[in-house]
Amino acid sequence: VVYLVVFHLSFVMFVWSYWKTIFTSPASPSNEFCLSKADKEQYEKEERPESQQEILRRAAKDLPIYTTTASRAIRYCDRCQLIKPDRCHHCSACDICVLKMDHHCPWVNNCVGFSNYKFFLLFLMYSLLYCLFVAATVLQYFIKFWTNELPDTHAKFHVLFLFFVAAMFFISILSLFSYHCWLVGKNRSTIETFRAPTFRNGPDKNGFSLGCSKNLREVFGDEKKYWLLPIFTSLGDGCNFPTRLVVMDPEQLTVSSQNEPAKSSGANQPFPTRPLSESQNRLLASDSQWVESGPEEENVKSGSLHRNTSDDS
Repeated sequence: VVYLVVFHLSFVMFVWSYWKTIFTSPASPSNEFCLSKADKEQYEKEERPESQQEILRRAAKDLPIYTTTASRAIRYCDRCQLIKPDRCHHCSACDICVLKMDHHCPWVNNCVGFSNYKFFLLFLMYSLLYCLFVAATVLQYFIKFWTNELPDTHAKFHVLFLFFVAAMFFISILSLFSYHCWLVGKNRSTIETFRAPTFRNGPDKNGFSLGCSKNLREVFGDEKKYWLLPIFTSLGDGCNFPTRLVVMDPEQLTVSSQNEPAKSSGANQPFPTRPLSESQNRLLASDSQWVESGPEEENVKSGSLHRNTSDDS
């Protein structure tokens, strides 16, 4: 009875998570990130990149974006004709911009991003448990096969095949699941691992990391009773993401940014800065300031990062 209950429960959770991962549509940026009709027409008429960037900077000044391209340009998608929120990327397979895009997964024929990243993690976890369960139950027959204690029938080859398939999938999924657990702990996407997001003070691969506990809550939500269920509980809207706090008052940051000397409207112009208040971030509402250990601590002390809300093209 226990065997059947565990088997069916693991199978149901596996199928449920897989279904949600496949059929959850990737979240796209809201209309506020689209250029107005006038700005779009002006942008298309301009031939100089500097003039186009000036149009984008004017349109992005009131948007909650804090990352740029490596060349300090506004991240704009010509295909979707919108300014990309932080951590948003265009998927060539889906042909849309996906919020907090991690990767396009051929196993689920869907983009893995903000809307279904939790489902993808649960799919990996339950796949891992299901393969482990199958391999463990077949192990005794696999041992009998090698000791010639198994009856000489065609079924023994099925046992051999089933054990090897379950074991191989377990090993491969274990490596992938471990990698994504590490990404969750660091609050990074797969894309950000290979190309660090560029903030106002330069690239920082740990720019969105809030500490392991807060990073976990950002993906799975505040209520632990829902963590193992494939229902959406991730925090935020996919466009706004808190980052490591600067040990300064938000008003001082605003004043300091206003006192900076104005530069030309080229790609090297400082990106607009709009610090978020403490109450605007659920993850940070309970702490006035905190610091991560190691190299990240030095970055926080030097005030190298500002708050954000999403990434590059």
